[in-house]
Amino acid sequence: IGASVGLEAGYTQIASGIASAIGRSFRLRRSDMRVLVGCGAAAAIAGAFGAPLGGAFYGFELIIGSYSIASLAPVGMASLVGYLTARVFTPDRLGIETGAVSNLAVHDVVIAAFVGVLAAVFGIVLMRGVAACEKLFKVKPALRPMIGGALVGLLAILSPQVMSSGHGALHLTGIFKLPIATIALIFVLKAIASMISLGAGFRGGLFFASLLLGALGGQLFALGLGAILPGLHIDPDSYAIIGMCALSVSVIGGPLTMTFIALETTGDLWLTTAVLI
Repeated sequence: IGASVGLEAGYTQIASGIASAIGRSFRLRRSDMRVLVGCGAAAAIAGAFGAPLGGAFYGFELIIGSYSIASLAPVGMASLVGYLTARVFTPDRLGIETGAVSNLAVHDVVIAAFVGVLAAVFGIVLMRGVAACEKLFKVKPALRPMIGGALVGLLAILSPQVMSSGHGALHLTGIFKLPIATIALIFVLKAIASMISLGAGFRGGLFFASLLLGALGGQLFALGLGAILPGLHIDPDSYAIIGMCALSVSVIGGPLTMTFIALETTGDLWLTTAVLI
């Protein structure tokens, strides 16, 4: 039960834990154990997001911490098998389904760099907000999730999209053209709910919550800039992808992970270039 935070931290830890148990049974060396744990995490992310390259680089960047020829084959194979297995059992997997078709120009790449700066600032604010909420919940451990759950439930009365990690909300955000006031409301409430959830002791991660927040923030940025400078022809759906990946990287790290997830999700190389910037 993660209130307003995601499942990704949970199932990544489970998959990594299974890999670690297998490694201990074979009494592997520490370096080999790290690679095997990276294989478990890579397979979990690849299966969840339908992105074998993204899953592999998640294992490299966030678990193993380096790139090497020796670890390329096992991590890549684990990620590919995780992706294929998930496709067999759950063809309609929970992934990033925004339906964006990019319409970017050269100036959008420059603007994407500015979006990255804004995402970094908001990511810092978000993480500091989590730390501040943890300090505020100085009550008995049994009461913390009760209070946090009640607060998140109150926020959900205003906007149901704050509940859970945000898979459904992200899907709808990309397909339907929501009013700017609605997008701003979901953005603010989701950020507050995520901070409260982690501060209150709910177990989960900010991976998918940061994806939703980034997508909403990217759309807000594009709509605002488009209103000020209509001649730029800003595409909100494209900036939803750019903001989504930029904010996720500022929170969890892994720039290549998110770049490949964007590429495998959209199949758009030019949009992925803006995401990488």
